[in-house]
Amino acid sequence: MSLSTSLSTCTAQPVVPKSAKCYQQCSYTNFIPNRSVLSKPLHSNDRALSSLSLAMNSSKCQGNGKILHSGGFQCHALDIKSPSSFLAGEKFQLDDVIEAQQFDLDILNAIFEVAREMENIEKRSGQSEILKGYLMSTLFYEPSTRTRLSFESAMKRLGGEVLTTENAREFSSAAKGETLEDTIRTVEGYSDIIVMRHFESGAARRAAGTASIPIINAGDGPGQHPTQALLDVYTIEREIGKLDGIKVGLVGDLANGRTVRSLAYLLAKYRDVKIYLVSPDVVKMKDDIKDYLTSKGVEWEESADLIEVASKCDVVYQTRIQKERFGERIDLYEEARGKYIVDRTVLDVMQKHAVVMHPLPRLDEITVDVDADPRAAYFRQAKNGLYIRMALLKLLLVGW
Repeated sequence: MSLSTSLSTCTAQPVVPKSAKCYQQCSYTNFIPNRSVLSKPLHSNDRALSSLSLAMNSSKCQGNGKILHSGGFQCHALDIKSPSSFLAGEKFQLDDVIEAQQFDLDILNAIFEVAREMENIEKRSGQSEILKGYLMSTLFYEPSTRTRLSFESAMKRLGGEVLTTENAREFSSAAKGETLEDTIRTVEGYSDIIVMRHFESGAARRAAGTASIPIINAGDGPGQHPTQALLDVYTIEREIGKLDGIKVGLVGDLANGRTVRSLAYLLAKYRDVKIYLVSPDVVKMKDDIKDYLTSKGVEWEESADLIEVASKCDVVYQTRIQKERFGERIDLYEEARGKYIVDRTVLDVMQKHAVVMHPLPRLDEITVDVDADPRAAYFRQAKNGLYIRMALLKLLLVGW
């Protein structure tokens, strides 16, 4: 199995310890490791098994837990099944979740399978004890509603606890000048996993290069938002029923939108995908993404006609124009804002099976009368974020 991590030049030995130097010099994009290359230890294997044992022996668990040859437990009440290509209790192949290029199709399919199991847990009982005894810290240097709350909900629904900083840029020692690296070294002493949103592109990789515990990138400035991309692809599969052969229109702020960048990387992994890029001139998709799509054989097309694109697409993925990225150039923001709006006119030309998606929050780029249409998938999309993030926390902390 091939997958990308951040150790592209660090393969001299079969097992490479993670180091800050390696993370600074290497890229997730290029390295294809053997599965034996695991740099961060699955911290506290004994505690992971203990947590699963507690879940198995809890009052919610009916019947006997099955002891697997890998040493893990399967609790029939929780109905957690290991994806067929991986052994239950086996270490997750990634140490951190930093960017979309880390994932290959096998890993994506397996994560989605775990996410469906998480959906069953949430709908059946609302909480399990899979992550009992684990602590997650959320460090958010930029505002967030859905991402932060869905991560915190995910951790609590799996029996874990949360330490949170809602506005770390203002209400943490960063306001006193503390470096990101010092903050990470401090916070990892209090927790087992860190979920971080930062205003600088590349900050998540810096954090991962410093930490000895898993780091999840919850958005790094205009860089990437890999967990949003995961939930977006999961939503497309649930709504459309397939991922190969689809047409997706990415609309709005494509220059500053980290969600569309990460989504483009993931969509490039599927066959016969076509991507339409619809945006005002001042916020067009950057060349690095277009070059990447071309290198992967993905057909893409820039268009100024939202109506025409909407009539062809399976997914219209709308985004807001991000005022906070324009600095003092408010004139450019006003030039871009309101140019492309999804309203009833757009819905009228869309196919019956197609959906409208949006990472949220929205301003005026989707009119409220669209909400009642069954093709408006953005609130279902936000709900799916809970299941994807439950799956990632489970995988990073206790494995498959």
